[in-house]
Amino acid sequence: MNRIITIGREFGSGGRELGRRLSERLGFAYYDQEIISEIARRTELSEQYVQSIVEHQPVISFPIHIGTSFYPAPTPVFDQSMSVYQEQARIIEEMAQKSDCIIVGRCGDYILKEYEPFRMFVYADMDSKMERCRKKAPEGEKMTDRELKQHIQGIDKKRAKYYEFYTGHKWGDKLNFDLCINTSRTVIKELVPAVARLFEKDEKKCFHGSA
Repeated sequence: MNRIITIGREFGSGGRELGRRLSERLGFAYYDQEIISEIARRTELSEQYVQSIVEHQPVISFPIHIGTSFYPAPTPVFDQSMSVYQEQARIIEEMAQKSDCIIVGRCGDYILKEYEPFRMFVYADMDSKMERCRKKAPEGEKMTDRELKQHIQGIDKKRAKYYEFYTGHKWGDKLNFDLCINTSRTVIKELVPAVARLFEKDEKKCFHGSA
């Protein structure tokens, strides 16, 4: 079975950079935006539209009560959201079957649970997330501290709702992960060698048992 690492992350925590640098260090395939591109290619939807659906909880107009459970009334928008998620799940499984890989976000830990991936979650305090966002912001973008904080909180809220809708688990709950990393006041590239050693030192233990 291929070795698989999944990375969930708070916005601005550096989880994406950690995944990319770790993939380079370990020689693993790296999948992030590539998943969106492949969904768009297969569904013939624009990447921008797919991106607007992914990591957002499906829109539900009103619930239908059946027995003791509530089910969303089918709508074109809801059906399309579900179709995109199902295509995403197929693509992620195909990627995991190809080679050793790192998959960032998109419920990868849940979709690939039968593959026993090493599940990581990356988080940081708000000041550190704001600092990272300002360093990577497009030239000319100007947000007040309050606006940036609200932006970060808004994205994380959407990610949490998306993850919890499709998995039934709480986003960021340490019980759902093998390793949680606090990147507050940390330089990501300096963190990578220490994390990589977990996999270079004892691959069997890391990928078939929790750290």
